[in-house]
Amino acid sequence: MVLALIGVLALVAGNSYALREEGVTITTAAGRLRGVLALPRDAKGPVGLVVFVHGDGPVEATSEGFYRPIWEALAAAGYASLSVSKPGVGGSQGNWLEQSLHDRAVEAETLIDWALDRPEIDPRRIGLWGASQGGWVLPEVAADRPEVSFVIAVSPAINWLDQGRYNLLSELDAAGAGEAERQAAIAESDAVRALLNRGATYEEYREASTDDEPMDRDRWGFVVRNHTADATAALGELGRRGIPVLLVLGEEDRNVDVDDTQRAYTRLLGGRLTTVRFPGAAHTLARSSVEQSDLWGVLVGTFAPRHVFVPGYLDAQRDFLTGLP
Repeated sequence: MVLALIGVLALVAGNSYALREEGVTITTAAGRLRGVLALPRDAKGPVGLVVFVHGDGPVEATSEGFYRPIWEALAAAGYASLSVSKPGVGGSQGNWLEQSLHDRAVEAETLIDWALDRPEIDPRRIGLWGASQGGWVLPEVAADRPEVSFVIAVSPAINWLDQGRYNLLSELDAAGAGEAERQAAIAESDAVRALLNRGATYEEYREASTDDEPMDRDRWGFVVRNHTADATAALGELGRRGIPVLLVLGEEDRNVDVDDTQRAYTRLLGGRLTTVRFPGAAHTLARSSVEQSDLWGVLVGTFAPRHVFVPGYLDAQRDFLTGLP
């Protein structure tokens, strides 16, 4: 009984945040999207806003609760957070796999428009937070919308195809693949690239694929629409606007070549860039021990969610916002 009570208290303490959350529904081109506006719990008067742009996959508004520690860190700097479930997820209408990355940028701009009508939000302090695949969306929105005054980019890539090849080789290395296995995987990847370049149908892809787990039809369509994505031009425009950018990278990222990303951001953004790299951090900036163990991830995420991420990750985002003009 005592142990059970301690467990309940730990769960409550670990999941109590200095936030005031409001469920919202926002009409977009994809349909009505359900989301959360997370305000600083003790906010008085208008606050800044961070609009969240998700990475790949069927992400719901809170990312299964893992966004809340981030929202709390941003709230400590005087900022609310706005996040919606992707189309077809968490009660939102539509299908996120039918979107292009440009569609996602338009969606983010719709969220900005919605926020500009909210009296709790200071229109002079609106920015973007994006992770992974969101890194292709952030520069387009920030370059297009004068309301965007800062960007936080977590584990973004520059070029879709380059990122895919880096991820493939990194996973093969981590698995200790032999030379024959590596060459077979590279050949399969090259064959898929050739199909994408000529706009092949799903049937053609299935007929040609030797993958043990081929993409389904919706995923193939999503990749066909987005495989040419490259953030270089939009990042250059972002640099010309002089918008402050926080780039957050994990040293143990297998998805993204963090050295390549840092070089590109540094070249294109110059002095308005702040880069923070974390040893022992994977693509999500979770501790590697958490990301590599499902059981440990569940335990830490349930009882001590702020400790899912590497030390300093939450502080870096809070401090970046606190240091803005």
